[in-house]
Amino acid sequence: MFSTFAIVITLLLLMFFAYRGYSVLILAPIMATLAVFLSGDFLSSIPAYTDVFMGALSGFLLKFFPIFLLGALFGRLMADSGAATAIANTVVEKLGASKAILAVILVCAILTYGGVSLFVVAFAIYPIAKDLFKAADIPKRLIPAAIALGSFTFTMTALPGTPAIQNAIPIPYYNTNVFAAPILGIIGGLVMFIGGWLWLQSRARKANAAGEGYGQHDEEDVGGLGAAAQEAEALNTHHTSFTIAMIPLILVIGLNALLTYAIFPSMDFSSLQTQFPDLNIAGSLGLWSIIISLVVACVVLVLLRIGHWDNLQKTINRGTYDSMLPIFNTASEVGYGAVIASLAGFLIIRDSILNLNPDNPLISEAVAMTTLAGITGSSSGGLSIALSTLGEDYLRMAINAGIDPELMHRVAVMAAGGLDTLPHSGAVITLLAICGLTHKQSYLNVAMVTMAIPLVAVITVITLGTMFGSF
Repeated sequence: MFSTFAIVITLLLLMFFAYRGYSVLILAPIMATLAVFLSGDFLSSIPAYTDVFMGALSGFLLKFFPIFLLGALFGRLMADSGAATAIANTVVEKLGASKAILAVILVCAILTYGGVSLFVVAFAIYPIAKDLFKAADIPKRLIPAAIALGSFTFTMTALPGTPAIQNAIPIPYYNTNVFAAPILGIIGGLVMFIGGWLWLQSRARKANAAGEGYGQHDEEDVGGLGAAAQEAEALNTHHTSFTIAMIPLILVIGLNALLTYAIFPSMDFSSLQTQFPDLNIAGSLGLWSIIISLVVACVVLVLLRIGHWDNLQKTINRGTYDSMLPIFNTASEVGYGAVIASLAGFLIIRDSILNLNPDNPLISEAVAMTTLAGITGSSSGGLSIALSTLGEDYLRMAINAGIDPELMHRVAVMAAGGLDTLPHSGAVITLLAICGLTHKQSYLNVAMVTMAIPLVAVITVITLGTMFGSF
C-alpha cells in the first residue's frame, strides 16, 4: 500500500515540477529515490539509484545513443546548410499565403519525416510561418498548433519509415522495424493530418468572421528563445535548390526501406551470431538500418554543400551537442521507470494495466503508453518506461492473442504521441517560447491537434487492427 502510494506521489511531483520548468535530469533521480524512501525501504534508496536507475539509464544509452546523435546532427546540417529553408520556401511559393496553415503543416511534415529534429524545424519554420500568417491575416495564436501538427504528430508516430526516435524505441522489444504496420500507419496519419488541418482551418474561419486578424504582437518571445530563432533565420540565408535540399531527406527514407526489405533479408548473419552470441539480430536490424541511413544522409549533405559551409566544424559540434539533452532526459526517465518497476507497489499497477482487456492487449498497451507519456511530458520517455517495464508482457500477450508484433509496435508509438503534449510537456513549452506566445493564447488548439485528434487516430488503428489484423 505504501509502495503504491509512493509511486503515485512521485509521479504527480514529477509532473508538477516538470511543468514548473525543472530539468528531468535532476527530477528523475530525486523522484526515483524518494519513491523508494516513501515505500519504507530506506536502506535501498542509494543502491536503487546507483544500480537500478543508472543501470537502466546506461542500457537506454547503449541502445539508442547513435540514433539521437545522428538525428540531431542531421537536423543541424539541414538547418545550417539552408536546405530546410529551401524546402520551406518552395512549398510556400507553390501554395501561397492564402493556404498559410496548410503550407506550414506540410513544410514541417516534410522536414520531420525526412529526419530533421522537431526543435530544429520549429526554430527554422517559425520566422516563415510568422510572415505567412501575417500576410494572410490569420491569428498568430494558431502558429504553434500548425507547427505542432506537422512536427509532433503523424510524421513522428504514424507514417511508416519515419526515423523519429519514437518509431525506433519499440524495435528491440518487438523485433520489428520502422515500417511496422505501414498501411495502418498511413491511415492513422491521414486521420491526424486531415482532422488537424480541418480543425485549424475552422478556427481561422471563425476568427475571420469575428474580425480577428493576425493581431498586434511585439514579436518578443516569452521564453528567452528569440535570439536562437533569429540565429536560425540568419543561418538559413544560403542559396540551396529544392532538389539538392530534398536528396538527403529522400535518402533517409529510401535507404532505410532498401536495407529493411532488400539488403538485410538477403544477408546471412550466422557468423555475427557466432561472434556475438548475445546479439539479438532480429531486434537490431531495424536500428542498424536507421543508423546507416542517417550516416549516409549526413555525409551526402556535407558533400553536396562542400565549399559553401560558413563553419562546418561549428555545425557538426552544435549538432552533436544538440543530442545530449534529449538523450539524457529520456534516459533519466527510463531510469526512473526502472526504479518504480522494482517496487512492490508496481505489481498492483502493472496487473491493473495488463488486465484492462486481457483479450485485446492493444487497448492495455495504448492506455499504458499514453498515460506514461502524459505523466512524463514526453512521448519517447513514456514509451521507453512502458516498454522497458512491460514490453516482454505485451509481446507475450500479443503472441498468445495472435496479434502481429508490428501492430503492437504501431499502436505503442501512436499512443505515446497522445497525451505527451499536456501543458507541462517540454516540447510544448519550448514551442510556445519560440513563437512568443503563452499557454492561455495557444494551448487549446495545440492540445486539439496533438492530443484529441491523435487519440481518435489510435482508436481507429486499434479498431481496424482488431478486425483485420496488421497490414
